Amino acid sequence: MEETPCAESSNTKQEQTERFLCPSCGGNMVFEPKKQKLICLYCSNESEVNFEKANIIENDFLSAEDSSNKNWGNEKRIIKCESCGAGTILDENSTAQFCAFCGSSHIIKTEEAAGIVPESLIPFVISKDKAGELFLNWIKKLFFAPRALKSSYNMNKMNGIYIPFWTYDSETFSDYTAERGTYYYVTETEWVGQGAERKQVTKQVRKTSWSYVSGDYSKFFDDILINASAQINKHIISKLEPFNLTELVQYKPEFLSGFLAESYSIDLKSGWKIAEEKIESDLRGEIRQHIGGDEVRNLSFSTSYDAIKFKHILLPIWISAYIYKTKVYRFMINGQTGEVDGESPVSIIKVMLLVLAILAVVGGAYFYFSKK
Repeated sequence: MEETPCAESSNTKQEQTERFLCPSCGGNMVFEPKKQKLICLYCSNESEVNFEKANIIENDFLSAEDSSNKNWGNEKRIIKCESCGAGTILDENSTAQFCAFCGSSHIIKTEEAAGIVPESLIPFVISKDKAGELFLNWIKKLFFAPRALKSSYNMNKMNGIYIPFWTYDSETFSDYTAERGTYYYVTETEWVGQGAERKQVTKQVRKTSWSYVSGDYSKFFDDILINASAQINKHIISKLEPFNLTELVQYKPEFLSGFLAESYSIDLKSGWKIAEEKIESDLRGEIRQHIGGDEVRNLSFSTSYDAIKFKHILLPIWISAYIYKTKVYRFMINGQTGEVDGESPVSIIKVMLLVLAILAVVGGAYFYFSKK
């Protein structure tokens, strides 16, 4: 591994950047998911990567902008897609021929900073070959997908990309007021029937006794996971979950060698707002349970947050995008578990043939039974 100086302005200290060169032939080394090592693309030489699960720290939210590390360990630049706006982080000497998010080749280099360095990541476990197999098995099961798509899809446009996420921890303290309802039953008598059949019957009727309640509730929330990408379809990525966050290791630039990393488009403060909404939703349900009773109405509560911590983490996804009749479709594969989900065009011809087949069966059955 060779280190070369990174040029900086005269009023800042000079940083050292790493290039992952093969010690045998000087070729480029990339992270290989199958072996969990760096592999030389030219001579197949292997180099170990130190996986560190210890020393993963959570950062103070309030001082994040001033104290967070911005040095990713390599010279980085961001390329932005002119079609969808996605920002992808690349090594200084790397190039991208197309956007991993929409398949467009309209990309431009920017001087935008890569932002807060990830605290940790889950390395890729699923290789590109395995991801290709998983995709083909998935698309074969899509009955309504056009035949042309299944035969013409270009597997070369599949990219391994690390997607940014935030995790947040916080102590919460909530003061609440509400009305608690408790069920009780009374016996009531009523007349039923008409004429000679008319008679009295008794029955148990449920009533609700309401009482005013107030109090407080506290809870510690740990690792609230928030997607920091605006480019990823939240419904698709939710189907790829869960990720096993116990497998997080300390961030090292070696893990990014041979892969892309998206720059976060939902910043730290915006991510916290989303986390607050998620926490408030959870608290509403938990406070209702805490109040007890059979029903709760007019619940109102206010929450204060303390000791807010965060991590910037990267999670592995194989992603590809293709344009079919001017529309962009994406599919994604969980780079840790192999779970697959995505979008696909629908063949109108196949839908019409299925409708005609159903009508033929229904019509045939009607004709058969009408002759009996």
